[in-house]
Amino acid sequence: MFLPCTTAELQHLGWDAPDIILVTGDAYIDSPFCGIAVIGRALAADGFRVAVIAQPDTASLDDIRRLGQPRLFWGVSGGCVDSMVANYTATGKKRQRDDFTPGGVNDARPDRAVIAYCNLIRRAFRPCRPLVIGGIEASLRRIAHYDYWSDSVRRPILFDAKADILVYGMGERTVTALARALRDEREWRGLRGICYAQPATDDMLPPDALSLPDYTAVASATPDGRAAFLDMHRLFAANQEPHTAHPLLQRIDTRCLVHTPPDKPLSSAELDAVHAWPFMLDAHPIHAPKGKVRALETIRFSLATHRGCYGECNFCSIAVHQGRQVVSRSERSILEEARRLTHHPAFTGIIQDVGGPTANMYGFECARKMNQVACASKRCLFPVCCPALKPDHSAQVALLKRLSHLPGVRKVFVASGIRPDLIAADTRHGAAYIDELVAHHVSGQLKLAPEHADPGVLRAMGKPGHEALLDFVKHFHAANARHRLKQFLTYYFIAAHPGCCETEMRALKHFVTQHLRLSPEQVQIFTPTPSTWSTAMYYTGIDPFTGRPINVTRGLRAKQAQKEILVSPLRGASTVH
Repeated sequence: MFLPCTTAELQHLGWDAPDIILVTGDAYIDSPFCGIAVIGRALAADGFRVAVIAQPDTASLDDIRRLGQPRLFWGVSGGCVDSMVANYTATGKKRQRDDFTPGGVNDARPDRAVIAYCNLIRRAFRPCRPLVIGGIEASLRRIAHYDYWSDSVRRPILFDAKADILVYGMGERTVTALARALRDEREWRGLRGICYAQPATDDMLPPDALSLPDYTAVASATPDGRAAFLDMHRLFAANQEPHTAHPLLQRIDTRCLVHTPPDKPLSSAELDAVHAWPFMLDAHPIHAPKGKVRALETIRFSLATHRGCYGECNFCSIAVHQGRQVVSRSERSILEEARRLTHHPAFTGIIQDVGGPTANMYGFECARKMNQVACASKRCLFPVCCPALKPDHSAQVALLKRLSHLPGVRKVFVASGIRPDLIAADTRHGAAYIDELVAHHVSGQLKLAPEHADPGVLRAMGKPGHEALLDFVKHFHAANARHRLKQFLTYYFIAAHPGCCETEMRALKHFVTQHLRLSPEQVQIFTPTPSTWSTAMYYTGIDPFTGRPINVTRGLRAKQAQKEILVSPLRGASTVH
């Protein structure tokens, strides 16, 4: 059954009040792909009574009051995507459609949803139970951060939301430990993976904490302010490994943000347990009158094989939120979940995706990272694949074959993006992986994300050169010919990333025309999102890795012009959607 959303459900369960009420900016889809469902199931598995209020009406207090006050705390999330990213394009236009809203019309999630919902709860309940914020919006805004939509440096979201506690990262272990501590009236400030506020003169501040530049310094729109912002980001990024991170402090007026070290990632067994919880794989019936939730179509019959990403692209928040270490589920767990899918009444025999943040990171990790600690000064895949990583696609090939042979399964697709450089580095099983993909697991198109081709822009992005991409394209087409199939590659590119001007976009246009022979349509304009290296470059105009100035395109027309260079059709070129 679903986590309850209505008073009728509470009465049916015999509850006079929930222990915890989770509030989200998305529809409530009970799926392991949706954070609010995972957190709710984690708490429920630990014995707590959990209810959900999805996309509450912020124009009145009736909606947020419908379940009363929770006994322990409110848990507030903006949804699966930062609400400003969900609501606006990179050029500032309001998005009309939303896959996580019933009916698809983007009219149910407020801007800065975490702040809006916290304000709503405080207005509705005085006094109100503790406000615990989490999810991607809260996690990436947990320290002072550049906000693209206001073009300013904002305070940590804990302060603007007037929340009590922030849980960052994926959060299952942390939020259950926090719930136990609040239930038992025990001290919780020593928990990993949280942020909270303390008076700046408090004797209880962690003695081993490192101090980030204070908010006043980093918010100053001066060269010194931008230098302080980069210093802040460097220190923040250097303290995100669970085994080596120090607590962090950041002063905001008379108070301090206290940022405890990250929690360790879940073990493989713990991740297996998450996917064994009784998810309904559907949107809660409360949403039915408003229409279908489109996101359900892509996630309902998909399988997440792992968490984390060691790609660490500078523009991407996955490593910041999920961690640099890839944790893979056991094959047994994935096969068991697939068998459960086959018994779902809506299952048609097609598993739509087997993957994760990057599909072909399943089943292998760096032994040093697993047994000791991730490298502080090196990356796994940039500028080239580290020899210590030893990519091995054999586990994924075996998994795909076993999934395909399950009774009731007609087809298994890989719809998540893949990294060609990992395949090129796997000299033993890379070719077999390409052949297996092409022969059995491509639903017409396979996703690749080279993002650019200019060497300087790729360096700024933290992306490898295009040699592995071209090698993969050659082998992909050869495998298509071998199996007598006509399948395509979809390429994703970014315009107006720091370091990219019209000259670099013309170079990219030349590359895709000459080497890929297409006119791409999947081109997005770079959106600076909080807590990424690329956003630090965008705000400061400085390359944080060299200390040198970097070109930044800020005008909306200039950004659109970069995109137009790439999407303008050329005679004789194919178009890829």
